[in-house]
Amino acid sequence: MLEARHTMDAPTTTSAGNGASGGTDGGGWFTPRTSSPSPGGDQEPEGNRLAALRPVGRSQEPPNGQQQNRDGAAPERIQTSADLPPSAPPRPQPSPAAQEQGSEQSVFDARVPVQRAGRAAEGSPDAVLIRRTMAEIGPVADKVTSYFYALLFVQHPELRSMFPPAMDAQRDRLLKALLTAAEHIDNTPVLVDYLQNLGRGHRKYGTQAEHYPAVGECLIGALSRYAKASWDDETEAAWVRTYTTISQVMIDAAAADELRSPPWWLAEVVSHDLRTADIAVLTVRPNQPYPFLAGQYTSLETPWWPRIWRHYSFASVPRSDGLLSFHVKAISAGWVSNALVHRARPGDVLRLGPPAGAMTVDHTTDSGLLCLGGGTGIAPIKAIIEDVAEHGRHRPVEVFYGARTGQDLYDLDTLLRLQQSNSWLEVRPVVDRHGLLQLPDAVRDHGPWNGYDAYLSGPPGMIRSGVDALKGAGIPSDRIRHDSVEELVASGD
Repeated sequence: MLEARHTMDAPTTTSAGNGASGGTDGGGWFTPRTSSPSPGGDQEPEGNRLAALRPVGRSQEPPNGQQQNRDGAAPERIQTSADLPPSAPPRPQPSPAAQEQGSEQSVFDARVPVQRAGRAAEGSPDAVLIRRTMAEIGPVADKVTSYFYALLFVQHPELRSMFPPAMDAQRDRLLKALLTAAEHIDNTPVLVDYLQNLGRGHRKYGTQAEHYPAVGECLIGALSRYAKASWDDETEAAWVRTYTTISQVMIDAAAADELRSPPWWLAEVVSHDLRTADIAVLTVRPNQPYPFLAGQYTSLETPWWPRIWRHYSFASVPRSDGLLSFHVKAISAGWVSNALVHRARPGDVLRLGPPAGAMTVDHTTDSGLLCLGGGTGIAPIKAIIEDVAEHGRHRPVEVFYGARTGQDLYDLDTLLRLQQSNSWLEVRPVVDRHGLLQLPDAVRDHGPWNGYDAYLSGPPGMIRSGVDALKGAGIPSDRIRHDSVEELVASGD
């Protein structure tokens, strides 16, 4: 499921770097374009000032012991790449707070104020420009991302080894990252949390702070090429500011995470249980403690497909022996899933990224839990049931376990045993008929579901129809938790 639960680790570009629109006027990437001097001196026009395309560097003490401005006000003159000698490319660094204290608070909060109510409809000026660009490139998104990678690998060939040989899924994830950032550009809490997860997750690719300017430069170069109708100096400056802020959040999160955990864990396969012809339950032993919460997921890399990571949910609560379990279904053309189901054996060593995901249980309330699991999407649902049981609070948990055939209900016996030992748990298997999804209908037939928190995990179609069914049953959107459908589709495994 992510295993079927591919969530917001979603955009997994090795990290973004910056590429101002290139030109033939003698300027380089992130060098202001040639233009006539503005009145009153050689200061460049505001729209051409490719401000701070670099993430914030390590703070230096200003003269006379004065403190640097931390209130978000722009400095009198923002340094650009034009101010630097050719031999000294920008090298962003984690901010001191992240480096010295491990804090995940970043300059994002100072640079992107919370949206004011009066501007909620149209958004901030930068957000309007960003969304205008995204609307224009939407129909040619594949060309934009292809051109971006062409720029990146030609201009910075040393970065190619950080990416997988096949780039199709990678392009989808980059686009998803851009769309998500654009969608939430004025929603600071949502965007910061999303970007911090990205920054932490990108450590497993070997991403360093100095990689971000290169990616951003090429990204803006690609956008400027394909958004010609809306692209101008003002739009470019908005993208530079936005990308600089985004990259700084990711850099700070990675620096803070480095103080707490490794970029990845090695995990030895200790058991491989083939439940059906194409579904296996794998249990692995990490080489060091691996903290996570029930309902979360991890990214996983196999030795057979280096640099290709796929998301899989944990199939249990954290165990005292430290072992982790995953449910994997081999899908057509799924490189990683087929390797895990048909090739992996005890003794093989996998790599795990950090845990992620917010499909976890709020144990401060007594609300009932309505859980929909389709196929191997039952894995995190099983972990959530175990989590509720461990906390000893008798809150109703209703589980609908859907599958295409009866044979695909491969973990039903485990769930029924849990039901026998927990009176608050009800498990309802649902098998599709004639290729039609029956799970939403089954949910509508039972209930009412007022006062329940809903959890969905499974294939994209099941999640989409399940969300519609839950809303139709009166469950508000803010009480429905599931993995990102777009990322699930992009993963392909």
